[in-house]
Amino acid sequence: QVQLVESGGGAVQAGGSLRLSCVASGIIMPSYCWAWFRQVPGTEREGVAAINGNGEKFYTDSVKGRFTISRDKAENTLWLEMGSLTPEDTGIYTCAADWCWTGMELSAEYKNWGQGTQVTVSS
Repeated sequence: QVQLVESGGGAVQAGGSLRLSCVASGIIMPSYCWAWFRQVPGTEREGVAAINGNGEKFYTDSVKGRFTISRDKAENTLWLEMGSLTPEDTGIYTCAADWCWTGMELSAEYKNWGQGTQVTVSS
C-alpha cells in the first residue's frame, strides 16, 4: 500500500510559477515510476510528467521546457516545478506511483494515486 499526498496547488496568473509536492508513505519500491497527471472536469486524465526508477524523465509535449519533475528517493517526495503557466495548465494535479514498463510512464495505468491538488491559472 502506498499513500500519496499532494500539496502546492493554488491560483496564479498566466506567466507565473508553482511548485507541487507529493509525499509518499507505505511500501515504496526503488524501481517505481512516479508521475504527475492533470485532469479538467469532463476530460480524461492526462499524463504531464513522469520519472522512472533510473531517473529518466518524460514530459507531455505541451509542458516541455516549462515543467520539471524531480524526486528525492530518501525523502519519498516528488516535485513538479511549473513555469510560464497558461490557462490551459489549469486542472487537478495528481501524483501517482507504481511499477511501470517502457511506454507506460505517462499513461493512467498506475495503481497508487493521491487525492490531487487544484491548479488554476488565470489570463
